Amino acid sequence: MIRVPRPADHVFGQASASLSVPDAVGRSWNPAGAPATRETASEGAADQGSVESLYPFLYPAKTDLSAVLDQARESTVAKVQEILALRAEACARDNGMLARCARAAAARFGAGGRLLTFGNGGSATDAQQLATLFLCPGGNFSPLPALGLAADVAVLTSLSNDIGVDVVFARQIAALGRPRDIALGLSTSGDSPNLLRAFDEASRRGMLTIGISGYDGGEMARLGSLDYLFVAPSSSIHRIQEAQTTIYHILWELVQAECARHQDVTCAGHGDGSQPRASQ
Repeated sequence: MIRVPRPADHVFGQASASLSVPDAVGRSWNPAGAPATRETASEGAADQGSVESLYPFLYPAKTDLSAVLDQARESTVAKVQEILALRAEACARDNGMLARCARAAAARFGAGGRLLTFGNGGSATDAQQLATLFLCPGGNFSPLPALGLAADVAVLTSLSNDIGVDVVFARQIAALGRPRDIALGLSTSGDSPNLLRAFDEASRRGMLTIGISGYDGGEMARLGSLDYLFVAPSSSIHRIQEAQTTIYHILWELVQAECARHQDVTCAGHGDGSQPRASQ
């Protein structure tokens, strides 16, 4: 994966001869060590690769804002077209598998199962949002029991500190997972070791295992413990996560449709039809 340079890397890498930094007594020196005047620094700052070129809206007097807005508009349209095409590709390729996965998940919920979701970083946020969507969908949709395994800071930090990051999800699945439950993990790369271990643990316990990945699926595509894998085939993390959001929302809608079609699934699997209480 290509690292995007930080602004400091970009500025000092391309304009090191013209940018200056103050020394301990306030004199101006450029990164190469030669003295520089305020005028030199000011002139150099306007060059390509300067702060002005990186943040044009902060320096409107030195920037062609009309051109900047045109570029921003073109970039936005291109990104929208890219994600629309990616969403269409992913859903067209996996529509049959999404339907089968939804039927299998609905059957687990009908047997009193729960959804356990997990991921790292931005994928942890998506995992928690998905758990919340199942648990508290709003409207006339049926709430279904779900837990986000990345939400409990005390559990995550204790496992990371005492054992290691690789087990933060697998240990929770070992403690909470039951054969009728569902394990769903999200990763942009598909290579996260703690997700791979979690899927292996869930599979050993007879849980339904669902993965959502990007790129070509990564190591998740070669994992024998996954029942279903949905891939957003892109090398852009932004587009991957946008497409993954579409995939799991479609999966949720299909599960809801299956639950409505089969009346054996009561409100969140509770015999009294009561809504489960979200853990804080």
